[in-house]
Amino acid sequence: MSTTLLLIQTLNGLQFGVMLFLMAAGLTLVFGIMNLVNLAHGSLYMMGAYFAAAATAWTGNPLLGILFAIPATLLLGVVVEFITLRTLYQRDHLDQVLCTFGLILFFNELARVLWGSAAIPMAIPEALTGFVTIIPGLIYPKWRLAIILVGLLVALLLYLLISHTRLGMLIRAGASNRPMVGALGVNISLLFTLVFGLGAALAGLAGAMVAPLLSVEPGMGDPILILTFVVIVIGGIGSIRGAFIASLLVGLIDTVGRSFLPALLRELFQTQSANTIGAALASMLIYILMAAVLFFRPRGLFPPKGR
Repeated sequence: MSTTLLLIQTLNGLQFGVMLFLMAAGLTLVFGIMNLVNLAHGSLYMMGAYFAAAATAWTGNPLLGILFAIPATLLLGVVVEFITLRTLYQRDHLDQVLCTFGLILFFNELARVLWGSAAIPMAIPEALTGFVTIIPGLIYPKWRLAIILVGLLVALLLYLLISHTRLGMLIRAGASNRPMVGALGVNISLLFTLVFGLGAALAGLAGAMVAPLLSVEPGMGDPILILTFVVIVIGGIGSIRGAFIASLLVGLIDTVGRSFLPALLRELFQTQSANTIGAALASMLIYILMAAVLFFRPRGLFPPKGR
């Protein structure tokens, strides 16, 4: 195991982690404040990728495509919340699961109708193609490094929003005691719409940022949704700080584990057995982490105060 390879995979894990944070931050706000189980969050990630790819094809500029995807997904989230989800807040979680699962099917078919079933490639912005030398002997793709920097910047902006603004105060109060916030005259419906729109915009940003790395295709948001729920359970439902730390943990453990666990097991087993066992264990690592965290801290690593 070379030090350079370890550093590269660590950076890949950090990039994966900040992308998960963009997803988890919105979902944990929606789940923690609105008490809404939103299985369609991955569909907003998918639509953000499609909006970015479509705008890029229209303008020829991937950066403009990404910038377009953020308000477009925010507006889509507001429309979905107003038309569909607003009727579910007082209903049990089973109704919410069924409705948002229906939204997954709807958006997947909508993507097929509008863009077809074939995967759509999206180019990386020209200024961010190629590699950058981080330290002598270690080069890394500029675009992956940009994803890390954008994710960290969003994390900082979310911290400032939640901790140092009036809207953040209302969000924190709504997460702790929603009936009291409503009794004080706060427009809960508007607050919920803003929170859901913010979550949708973050999911759209995540989809737009990874679109040049992945194929943009129907259903691409479904696998990432499972990991996002794992992140918010580990971090603590409703906690932005918990979502950030848990995202980095999950990203690093998943990436480094898949890269090096089979190689480590080859020291103990034959190559074929080591590859099989290593791949199986690597895919289980984040769920083992979640089980361990829940055993010692059932409310997650950093549950919101008042819970």
